Amino acid sequence: MPSEFFHPRYWPTWLGVAPLRLSVFLPWSFQMLLGKGLGKLLYFALPSRRKVSAINLEIAFPDLTSSELEQRNRQHFISLGKGLFEAALGWWGTDKQIKKLAHTEGLEHLENTLKKHPVILLGAHFVSLEMLGRIVALHMPLHAVYRPHQNKLLDYLVDRQRNKQYGKVIPKNNIRDMIKSIKNGFPVWYATDQNYRSKGSILVPFFGIETPTNTGTSRLARMTNAKIIPCITVRLDDKNEKRKGYLLRVLPPLEDFPSDDLLKDTSRLNTIIEEQIQDFPSQYLWTHKRYKNYASEKRDFYKEYPDSALRNKKT
Repeated sequence: MPSEFFHPRYWPTWLGVAPLRLSVFLPWSFQMLLGKGLGKLLYFALPSRRKVSAINLEIAFPDLTSSELEQRNRQHFISLGKGLFEAALGWWGTDKQIKKLAHTEGLEHLENTLKKHPVILLGAHFVSLEMLGRIVALHMPLHAVYRPHQNKLLDYLVDRQRNKQYGKVIPKNNIRDMIKSIKNGFPVWYATDQNYRSKGSILVPFFGIETPTNTGTSRLARMTNAKIIPCITVRLDDKNEKRKGYLLRVLPPLEDFPSDDLLKDTSRLNTIIEEQIQDFPSQYLWTHKRYKNYASEKRDFYKEYPDSALRNKKT
């Protein structure tokens, strides 16, 4: 480990990582109980992120009442708190622990497609996404595209564990490595459901609002002749759910994809992600500013609207 990571400026990071590292030795039910408590605390401790989540939820679910939206926002923060402990479990948990919690649905779509075609896994930012890599890796190596963290120590620790547990991680700007992995027959997890205003961005509807979106999935599929397979992982901890742990849901490969129309392709992918979110609405990452700089640099939902005011102002 680089000696710079023992500098005092990284001590707060070590203090934050240490409890998460130790938490993997606790029973899963207790980890989730701690996560629930942490999530409730975060709801009050992070007012700016609570506002972002509230606005996103109001956009996505316009038919819900104010009280229903507030309840969903609280549920989302509880899910976020649990997600921190899930991340630790994904990085440091044993295969034995993961196997006890893993449930799969449609995994045969991935296994059968890989026998004939390269594959890109269409990902989405659900809070349990770290568990996706671990569950897939129980069956095959996974190469995952990620955004490097600004905290160098955290990036070093996470990158090391993901490489160890999944198979390989690829920085989001390393297109050459993505293509190489896809052509070499590894399933590559790639998520483009966050705000994106760089080269290759186009305005695509997401829950009815046009937002800057990365067209990389369609372009990568064209360059590599890869099949696109939607894939998410969500938590199963509802009181009425007989299974406990995590569900890896794999959908059939997309037919007639890519087309000659980037807008059509990217809109199709967004619709698929929306459908998965509708099934698990509290587990999607609503604290991300998905609609930042909506349509142009002159408008930003997150600056225009105070908490719970969007419903009365949007047209």
